[in-house]
Formats: sequence, C-alpha cells, structure tokens
Amino acid sequence: MDNDLGSVRENILKQVSEKAKEFPVDFSKHDDLNFRRRVEAMFKTVLRENRGIMLSHGQQEELLSDVISYLLGLGPIDKLLKDPDVTEIMVNGPKQVYIEKEGQLHLTEVTFRDDEHLSYFIEKIISPLGRRITEFEPYVDARLPDGSRVNIVRSPVSSAGQILTIRKFSHRVLTIEDLIRSGTLDEITAEFLKACIVARLNILISGGASSGKTTLLNALGAFIPDGERVIVIEDTKELRFPKTHTIYMETRASNIEGKGEITIRHLLRNSLHMRPDRIIVGEVRSDEVLDMIQAMNTGHDGSMTTLHANSPLEAMDRLEVLALMGSVNISSEVAKRQIISAVDLVIHMARLPGGSRKITQIDQVLKEEEYNLQDIFVFEGEEGKLKPTGKLPIFYIKLKNKANYTWENI
Repeated sequence: MDNDLGSVRENILKQVSEKAKEFPVDFSKHDDLNFRRRVEAMFKTVLRENRGIMLSHGQQEELLSDVISYLLGLGPIDKLLKDPDVTEIMVNGPKQVYIEKEGQLHLTEVTFRDDEHLSYFIEKIISPLGRRITEFEPYVDARLPDGSRVNIVRSPVSSAGQILTIRKFSHRVLTIEDLIRSGTLDEITAEFLKACIVARLNILISGGASSGKTTLLNALGAFIPDGERVIVIEDTKELRFPKTHTIYMETRASNIEGKGEITIRHLLRNSLHMRPDRIIVGEVRSDEVLDMIQAMNTGHDGSMTTLHANSPLEAMDRLEVLALMGSVNISSEVAKRQIISAVDLVIHMARLPGGSRKITQIDQVLKEEEYNLQDIFVFEGEEGKLKPTGKLPIFYIKLKNKANYTWENI
C-alpha cells in the first residue's frame, strides 16, 4: 500500500479494534470455523461505514489479513514471528525493530504507529498471564503461547520508551547431528560427550548470552539412556528430551499481590522427593546453585546445567559466589570443596564474530584443593577446529567400564 492506503489501513484497524469490543466474538477460540466469517462481517461493517474509501478486491483481502493479525497476533511483527529464519525480535520503541537471522542483527522496515500502538500489543502479551508493567514495575518476563520468551522494559528504566525483546521458541529440536553439520562440534567430540553422559558425569555448560548453551544441552539429552527418570527444571520450557520418562517443571512468577512465586530452588528441593535419576536445570543463576551442587554430591550423578560465564575457570568462580548466596552458614572453602567434588566436566560455548556458535573448550575438573581445570579439547588452529589435547581424563576408567569408550580412538 502507498502512503494514502497506509493511512487508510491504520484508520480501518483502529475502527476494527473498537468494533471488536461490540461483537460477541471470543478471539481466544480463533480456530473455530466461524471465526474468519465473523471477522469478515465485522470488517465489512467497518468498510460500509467508510463509504468514501474505495479499495480493490486484492487490497481488501490484504487489509483483512492485517485485521486478523491485529486481532489475533502481534500486528506489525506478526510476520517476523512466523518467519522460521528469524530467531530473535528486538523492538526498540515504536519506530525501530531489529531481528536476528543466522546469528546476525538486521534492522527491519517494520514499525509501530506510535507508543500507544506498541502498548496495545504488549498488553495482549502480558494480560492473559496476569502480569502488568507500570512505572513502579518497569520490567517483566513473560512468554507467548508457542513458548517464545518475552522481556519487556519501559521507562524509567528505559530512556527509549518501551523495549520488547522476543526470543523465538524453536519448534524443531536440533540434534547432535545438526550441531555437527553446523560445525558446533565434530563427531569425535560428540562420541566423547556421549560417553561422558552414559557414564553419568556431572556436566556444566558455560558460555555467554546466545552462545548455544541450551541448544547443546537439549541435544546432549538424547544421550541419556532409556530407563532413567529425568527431572527437568526451567524458568520457561525450552528443553525437550526424546525420553518417555522425563518430568518437566517450570517456575512461576508472583502474582499482582506479590504472592505465589515458585523459584528454581523450590523446584530443585521438591525434585529430590520425586526419585530422580538425573536432575537437569536449564540454567543456574542464583542461590539454587547450592542445592544443585548438593544434589550432584548425594547420588544424583549424571546431572547437567548451564551457566553464564566467559571461561570455564570463571564458571567455577561464579558457582562459588552463587553457592554462597544460598546459605549464610557455608564458608567459601566449604563451597569450593563441594563444587570441585560435584562437577566433573565443563563444556564452554562461544559465539564467534560471524555469528556461528562453537564449543571452544572441554575441561575436566581435577579433584584438588583449588580450582584446577585441564583441557581435554580446545578450539584452535587456522581452520578453527576443536582438537583433543591428548590428556587422559581422570575419569577414563569410568568411561571405559560404563560406556565402553576407548580413548585410543582419538
């Protein structure tokens, strides 16, 4: 549509949104066969009330499609949500929308009419969840019905107005084979990690934001042997293991009155009463680390989690700080001993300048008094490959006996 038609579109959409309040239509039941018919009737009513507007049949169909997106979806960014190549959508106020494709950021031509227009769709996201965003509660985490994660920030925290960030939920679970094809790791490394999981090593996946930690954890979950009871704990469900005996639990934010919050730590403590063989935590970021470490040390070996950190050694330091947050009665020395005893392997992920995500280090945790990590695989060389260092893992006998893994194959 040209500029004139664009203004017509905005005018019609505004009238339709008002008309929707008068129509007895339950838009939550949009799969009903009568839904499109009712929306068409509402749309034609608005067109009849605007007799001076002349639109071709094609223009009417295009506008009707916009109306449906306006009523059901998220308006201007609806097409971005449906684009399988878009992994993240970043709305920096009404006039600037960025997307991430193949690890690269791109500025789009998509805009909202004004801040009020953007507010309309933000309310559509958070209202069904019983959430709100105000001057006194200027940021909120939420999710879309398809599982996509949403973060919303407004003033006074943001000087650019309302900021909406959507990390899209991938309906296709990437397998180890997919990660091998994309160059995240190679077959030799994959076989080693499979043996580590079968042998029930406790594994920590570290890395920066959007480095692929959750994707790798999801792929590694396929190596967990059948017949084990796995408890998966997350803030928002992202992990999907191809195992029949997997229990998924999610946290819950507090309600408007500030009550009813269920944290990762609550769920971790409860999971210990559920007879788990392994406990998988999507990400540790707070005082639940202490409970995770204690679970690893008390019979729930083979557990895995992820953590934001810039290196494997920094990951160990962060674990200690977070563990100390979990109890005022634990000393730094005790926390350090618990962590060294619990964690067997640290897999570090990095997002390279070109946007690709790689495993850059796989380190074993030596069971000594201080943090001492030893590289087993490192990312090096002009070709940028993950290569074994030749160091024999201290848990090699466990790999050989429990997973029939032969180190000489490397």
